[in-house]
Amino acid sequence: MRVASPEKMGLPARFFVTILRFAPGRIQNRMWKWWYQKLAKANVRSEFRFMNYGFEDGSGPYLEIEDEPNRMFIQLYSMNIRGVELEGREVLEVGSGRGGGASWIAKTHSPARLMGVDFSSEAVGHCKRWYADQSNLEFVEGNAQDLPFDDESFDVVYNVESSHCYGDMGAFVEQVHRVLRPGGMFCWTDLRDAETMATLPSLFMSKDFEIVESADVVQEVIKALDEINETKMKAIEENVPKSVRRSFETFAGIKGTPVYEGFVSGSMAYHRYLMRKL
Repeated sequence: MRVASPEKMGLPARFFVTILRFAPGRIQNRMWKWWYQKLAKANVRSEFRFMNYGFEDGSGPYLEIEDEPNRMFIQLYSMNIRGVELEGREVLEVGSGRGGGASWIAKTHSPARLMGVDFSSEAVGHCKRWYADQSNLEFVEGNAQDLPFDDESFDVVYNVESSHCYGDMGAFVEQVHRVLRPGGMFCWTDLRDAETMATLPSLFMSKDFEIVESADVVQEVIKALDEINETKMKAIEENVPKSVRRSFETFAGIKGTPVYEGFVSGSMAYHRYLMRKL
C-alpha cells in the first residue's frame, strides 16, 4: 500500500513503509506480523480493544453505556455488516485484532458462533482472556492467506481494515471463498491507495464473488478521525515513548499524517464491499 508524503512519518514508520514497497508478499506478511505483535505486547490494557480508524455517518446503532467510548470504532463494524443477517449463523472475522468488534457483534447480533482469527498470538491471547465469558465467541491464531478451517464452514465472513496488511490479497479472497458455504456473504471494508482500490472489484469477481453492494466511505472515515483525533493524540502522548510517537501517529491516522492527508486529497481510498459467494 502506497501512502503520500513519507517524509511526514516518524523514522521507524518511514523505514517500515519503504521496505514494504519493495518486499515480496511473504516478507510483507512477516513485517506486518512483527508490527502487530509489538503493538499487542505494548498495549496489554484491556480498555484498548479497537484498532480501526472509525466511521461516522450520523446513523449509528444504539449502544450500551459501556460501549459509548468506542462508538466511532464500533460504527465501522456496524457499517460493514449492515444488511446481513447474523443471528443463529456461523460467522468468521478474519483479522480480529484485539477483539472489540467481534465481542460487540457476538453480544448484539446473536450469531450461533463467532470465530475470530488473527496472525498475532499476543492479540489472540488477550482476546481469550478478555472475552472468556462470551460463550458464542472464540479466537484462534491463523493466517488470512491459509485459513485453518474446513471448506464451507461459515455462513458469513467479515474483514475490517485488515487486508491491507496481507502480502497476497488474491490468496486471501480465495480462502474466504473456500470457507464460505454456498451463497454465503463476505463483508469487506478497508483502505488502499486509489489506484489499487480501483482494481479490487475485478479481483473479487475473478474469485467467484458477486458484488451485492459497494460504497465509498472515505468521508465518513475522515469524520470519525476528526472526532477522535484529540483522544488518540492524548493516548499516544501518555503511552508511547517520544522517539516513536510520530510513527504511532502515522499508523493511527492522526491529522497531518500521510494517511489522513491522503484521504483528504483523494490519493487514498476507503471502500466497503458486500459480496455473495457464487
